[in-house]
Formats: sequence, C-alpha cells, structure tokens
Amino acid sequence: MSDAQKNPDQDMFSGSGQESITAIREAAEKINDYGTIPQGEGLIKNVQGRQTKASVWRNIFFSATIFGLFVLATLLYTIVDDAFGLIAVQVAIEEETIAAPFGKTEVEQLTQEEMAQVLTDATGSSGSLRRMNREVPFTERSQAELEDIIRVEILKEEVVRSFAFTESLFNRAAIEAQVAEDFPRAELRWNSWISWDFLTTPMNSTPALAGIRTGILGTLWVTAIAMLFAIPLGIGAAIYLEEYAADTKNPFLIRFNSLVQTNISNLAGVPSIIYGMLGLAVFVIALGYFTSGQFFSLTGAATNGRTILSAGLTVGLLVLPLIIINGQEAIRAVPRSLRQASYGLGATKWQTVWNVVMPNAIPGMMTGIILAMSRAIGETAPLIVVGASTFILTDPSGVFSQFTTLPIQIFNWTARPQAQFQNAAAAGIIVLLVIMVSLNGTAIWIRNRYQRSG
Repeated sequence: MSDAQKNPDQDMFSGSGQESITAIREAAEKINDYGTIPQGEGLIKNVQGRQTKASVWRNIFFSATIFGLFVLATLLYTIVDDAFGLIAVQVAIEEETIAAPFGKTEVEQLTQEEMAQVLTDATGSSGSLRRMNREVPFTERSQAELEDIIRVEILKEEVVRSFAFTESLFNRAAIEAQVAEDFPRAELRWNSWISWDFLTTPMNSTPALAGIRTGILGTLWVTAIAMLFAIPLGIGAAIYLEEYAADTKNPFLIRFNSLVQTNISNLAGVPSIIYGMLGLAVFVIALGYFTSGQFFSLTGAATNGRTILSAGLTVGLLVLPLIIINGQEAIRAVPRSLRQASYGLGATKWQTVWNVVMPNAIPGMMTGIILAMSRAIGETAPLIVVGASTFILTDPSGVFSQFTTLPIQIFNWTARPQAQFQNAAAAGIIVLLVIMVSLNGTAIWIRNRYQRSG
C-alpha cells in the first residue's frame, strides 16, 4: 500500500497545502459572519462591545436611581421646610389688659380660678363662650384648656404670617424687619406645626388651632376594617385558585376559575375612583339600611350608608386583587417537593396546605399585605365618593359613625386659601408617613419572624 493510500489527507497539505489552509480560513470567516463564536481579534472586539453596552446600561440605571432619590429628598425637604419655622402672631387685645385686674402682665401667669373668672365675665358678650360654658363649665376645665380658650375667644390670637424653616433659619433679620413693617403689633416666634395639641385636637377653621385627631382615628378605623375584610378573603381566594382550582374536572368550574383569574388580574389595574362608585352603589345605596346601623336599631346611627363600615369595605375591595395576586405568587413559590413529601406521609390535601404550604408562603403573602395596607392608608378618591366628610368635629365612635381620614383632611387643607393651612398640611403629611411606616414596619417584622421560624 502506498503512502498516499495510508494517509489520504497527506496530499491535501502537500504541494497545495497552503492554498487549502487559506480556503479553510475563508470558510471560517464566512461562518463567523453568520453569528458563530468569533475568534482572535473578532472575539476581543465582541467582548469589548458587550462590555461597553453593559457599562452604558449600568450608568443609565444608576442615574435613574440617583434621580429617584433626589426627587424623594426634594419632597421630604419641602414637607419638612413647611412644617417648621417662624410665625407672626397677632392679638386683638393685649394680654396685659386681661391680666392687669389681677395684678399680672401675662395670661399664663393667671391661676385656674382667675382664668375661669375672666371667661365667665366675658360670656355676656360672646355666644360661643356661653355655649362652651353650657357644655363643660369653665370651673371644671383644666388650666391649659382655659388658657387656650382665652387666647382664641378673647385675645383672638391668630397667625398672620408664617415662614418656611430654611428662610427662618438663614434670613431671620429680614423677616423681623418685614413683620415689624407689615404687622407692628405682631409677635414673632418659632413654631412647630407638629405638636401634641396638633395630634390631639379636632379640625378647626383657624389654622393655628387645627388638629388631626379625627382624621387619624378615621384612618385607623377604615384601614382596620379594610384589612379585616380583605386579608381572609384574599388569602382564601389565593389558596383556592392555586391549590384546588387545578384539580377540578368539571368543565363549568374550569371556565369559571379561568374567568375569575382573568378578572382578578384586570381588577388590579382599575382606577380607584371606579371602586368608589362601586362602593357608593353597593354599600351606601343598596345596603345602606345595614351599613348605616339602622338594621341594628343603634342609637345615634347615621341616617344613610356614608359610614366607616362602607368606606372600609370599599377600600377592602380596592386592595383585594393585590392581596390575591401576591398570595398566589407566594403559594406558587413553595417547592412542589414539599407537597409531595407531605402526601407521601399520608397527609390530606388540606393538611398539606395548612401545615406545609401556608407556613412557607406566609412571608410572601405578608409582602402583598404590606403593599395593600400602604395603599389603603393613602386612598382618598374612593372615600370622597363614598361620603367622607371634609370638615367634621366629632370623633368616630364605631363602624356606623360618619368619618373623615387624614389624607382627605390634608387634601382639604391644601385647597384652603389661607397660607397657614399649607403648613398644617405639611405637618399632617409627616404624621401620615409616620403612621404608614409604623404599620408597615410591624408587618415587616411579622414577615421576617415567619421567615426565620421557617
């Protein structure tokens, strides 16, 4: 046998071997043009190009993050800047005029009996003082309460001008000159619109005396009812759709489950005002006899269904799709091997769901509940449609009470022409954020506790 027969490839690289190598390289370059892995310099250029693209996208994402933080910081700065600062306070009657008959110069130097005497003497010329004295006699009120009444009803103390925190801090001299020129009788003082009185007093038509107690109580009532309604119903629906709906062989139930799942996904994107119209039609009008408390023959029940119960149920419907969808995702994330191990030990479907699936899904479900609670606390539009009051002086005493909420109160203040109400609104926003963070922090703590125990 010849050498060529022994090695047929030898002739390929002998004689015209260089031409063969060139042809192979050209074929490889053609193959690279069609998207195969590049070689040599092509590989280096390809890697550098992909690294450049990755760097560009990383910078874009980083810039978006910085911009978001800047917007958030600007928002917080604006709110805090309006919630603190100097105010110019002016009175119709000087304090010395009130305190002089008792040998003193300021109202705060008067004793409780002396303050009560001042107010009693003034009841003859003031209808509001007569009404206050009938409700609670001045002799039975605290000294702090009497002093506040004197300043509002007799001295008629009012805030005639307010200044932002930054302006008050860095431009004090100009502010003092301006106040001295515009309001010669006014007193300039530092003020925090967030105070204990601000938290514990009801609404008032005077900005300096306006409080948010009624709004806070209404917000807590509405949120509690919404969560009590939405959480059990939402988790129950999520369990059924994920664990039981797929097991049915009934064609009607299959179509029904598919319809329910589709509508839940769609309802998550419906504007909140639509839920307000739904709540008005169902809970206020159709079920008003029940939601007003008349069915239960309660004393002092509302004459219509515009109550805390209607508002809570409306907000509960609003956040229900959010809880269901997050609950389904949490259940779906539980490994199937855990279910199979439970069935292998002889557990029933419900035992598996209750003892295996739910403990592992609760942390994920809590994420949905946290998001739902945050949305419920901040809702305004559906509550206005359902009938929340923009100005109310009485605190809610039960689920059948008329109500307002803190977001609605803030919205009402921002629409007022007095500039001082903008400061009160900023203080209300800070309180609302603190409430929301506190409730969400509690929910996060519960979620983390379940994660550690799991």
